[in-house]
Amino acid sequence: MDELNLKKGRAVLDTSLFVNPDVRRSFGENPTHALENFLFLAAQVPIFEFYMPPSIFKELENFIEPEKIPGELLVYLHQKPPKKYELTLPAYILYELVEDIRERVNRGLRIAEKAARNPEGKSQDEVVQDLRRKYREALREGIIDSKEDVDMLLLARELDALLVTADQGVIKWAEKLGIKWLVPEKFKEYMLGLIKKVQYIQDFEQAGEQEL
Repeated sequence: MDELNLKKGRAVLDTSLFVNPDVRRSFGENPTHALENFLFLAAQVPIFEFYMPPSIFKELENFIEPEKIPGELLVYLHQKPPKKYELTLPAYILYELVEDIRERVNRGLRIAEKAARNPEGKSQDEVVQDLRRKYREALREGIIDSKEDVDMLLLARELDALLVTADQGVIKWAEKLGIKWLVPEKFKEYMLGLIKKVQYIQDFEQAGEQEL
């Protein structure tokens, strides 16, 4: 197919698309089925390429049954690491990250101090559970907190790709870096739209050949 000389689009995928029960529902009842159904659709979209950093794919392998994924379909999900030693980022990103971490550490300290005083007279177990929940919210929600997160962001920036993730921390930093993103819940709808586009191109080319 000539594809009307269209430049191929690209997307970088997170494990949440296949693992998170709330977002994988449109693709399958479990991670293995979700991945297989996604790959079946991906095979019908030659005008688009789908990528996943090897570190993210390794995470995904913990949730799927690899032997049930046909090799001829798996080739449509490209495993590619970002060019870590060649990419450049604006210096202000480092300042933003340091400031964000400092604010979170201060917030965590205030939460720990309040828990130590225990003004509400809770039991020790209740204090610990409440502290863990609030401390996690303060320090981990809305921030990139793993090398895998960084791999996704860098690869999406390198490829100028659409980033598909449900991770709010990754989305926050994608916006700072000018990276396009889409929530996984809308991704199947997006792919079906691409398939319609491919069908339109094919019909257009066939009509042109008939005129000749």
